[in-house]
Amino acid sequence: MLSTLELRHIIESAFLPLSCECRVNPGGSLQAQIFEPVSGRVELLVTGISTAKLNGNREISKLIAGIRYDLKATHVLRPDLRIR
Repeated sequence: MLSTLELRHIIESAFLPLSCECRVNPGGSLQAQIFEPVSGRVELLVTGISTAKLNGNREISKLIAGIRYDLKATHVLRPDLRIR
């Protein structure tokens, strides 16, 4: 199983060129805040991410894909927002 630090690094790196900051909540779940690095505008906030289910590459990839989908869905009218 990955450490929380490794998991945070993987998730935070997945959304470049946007910035992503993960925080561990007291109950052990993660919160991911994705924001535009220049303005600081929050583009998406995901809470309640269970770390217990993120024990392999497939699960982490599914989480990142789901967050990217939500990010794109919330910004259909924002062609200036670039998401990989």
